[in-house]
Amino acid sequence: MTRPMDALSDLWRGLALPEEALGRARLTGEDPVLPSSFRVGTAATAAIGAAGLAAAEIWHRRTGRAQTVSVDMAHAIAEFHSEHLQRVNGVAPGDTWDPIAGAYRCGDGSWVRLHANFPHHRDGFLELLGAEHDRASVARALESWTGPYLDEAAAEAGLPAAMMRTLDQWDAHPQARAIAPLPVISITRIGDAPPEPFPNDPARPLSGVRALDLTRVIAGPVSGRILAAHGADVLLVTGPHLPSIPYLVVDTGRGKLSTHIDLRAEAGRETLRDLIRGADLFVQGYRPGTLAARGFGPADTAALRPGIIHVSLSAYGETGPWHERRGFDSLVQTASGLNDAEAADAGSPGKPRPLPVQALDHGAGTLMAFGAMAALLRRAEEGGSWHVQVSLARTALWLRSLGRIPGGTAATAIPTPADAVEESDSGFGRLTATRHAAILSDTPAYWARPSVPLGTHPARWP
Repeated sequence: MTRPMDALSDLWRGLALPEEALGRARLTGEDPVLPSSFRVGTAATAAIGAAGLAAAEIWHRRTGRAQTVSVDMAHAIAEFHSEHLQRVNGVAPGDTWDPIAGAYRCGDGSWVRLHANFPHHRDGFLELLGAEHDRASVARALESWTGPYLDEAAAEAGLPAAMMRTLDQWDAHPQARAIAPLPVISITRIGDAPPEPFPNDPARPLSGVRALDLTRVIAGPVSGRILAAHGADVLLVTGPHLPSIPYLVVDTGRGKLSTHIDLRAEAGRETLRDLIRGADLFVQGYRPGTLAARGFGPADTAALRPGIIHVSLSAYGETGPWHERRGFDSLVQTASGLNDAEAADAGSPGKPRPLPVQALDHGAGTLMAFGAMAALLRRAEEGGSWHVQVSLARTALWLRSLGRIPGGTAATAIPTPADAVEESDSGFGRLTATRHAAILSDTPAYWARPSVPLGTHPARWP
């Protein structure tokens, strides 16, 4: 069994951060806090604690003043469930899944999961299966498919799907074997640049830090939300033509500026280049190789802005046969054996049972923010441009490494603490949402900017 402080210490030491800082972390709570056989509460507490401790360490470097970082597990779990706890003018998000999204049994008895929340993915599945936009029609169509065939056919068509595997089956898969030796967070030097010490006497740990956020859905946007919570200027960049999930924009947009840039046009690409030249962090969640094809790969951004921290999120990792495969939290849970393991613990083996929160999304996003701040600390001392890499699939392996709770799926969920929720005005109405769970004693986290509709701001730094 791995306790939260053990997990935090392993993450911290894995990035070679100062050992003495660990003595300033205060973690409370024990699993299970949710009905799960995995230590989801431990993962949430450790990841949020690591990111908070990194912000505190930056503050320490900038001011010479140390502070404590406290994380309560019940609050951390609320943050890992933030998209569903939010209310806009008192109204909950409601059903947010497309009617054909979800798990299906194929004709060979295997299970597959389709992710169809974006219109082009939905339409692609309907064309691939020859089905109507109706769950019963899709289920009938899949009766003539096998799980392995659907898994590969969807990937070849560029559609996000996954066949359910057991933990052992996933461990034997070439993709799992490719990423297993990798660190949970990879930080690699990708260019030379002089050291950039932090300016002294800041108002907040990340005051003056500029972060470009080219991410969507949950994981990547969570990383930008955490950076903003500690004072960074975060500019969310999306294409006006790209689909979005509105309730996620509300939740993860807190603290951010938001602009539209069309990278299909040279004018848009030049605008982004100008922004990169003034940025410290470039955070992106596109499939490996996608932005490089537009001229914005890690080497490109380092050439534009020596000293940049390029943070990359992928579904299955940036190496291995699946490194270019589309994926989301729910699909990686299915492919990597988590859904099967949860079902077996609950006494209903064979039918996918998801984790009670999207722990891979929130975990990976939080680890991205932690890695970004660790890289800023390296840049301040050593100089250089750096590439931070995190994946949902490697985050899943980390979650597994924390140990299991036999019978944990029968646990009762701990209620959300009253002080974990706050109200504020937003560009969508009165917003009730979770506060950041890392409580820094001297520089409390907060969002200085409200979440706003996409494209609200001009494409320039404040």
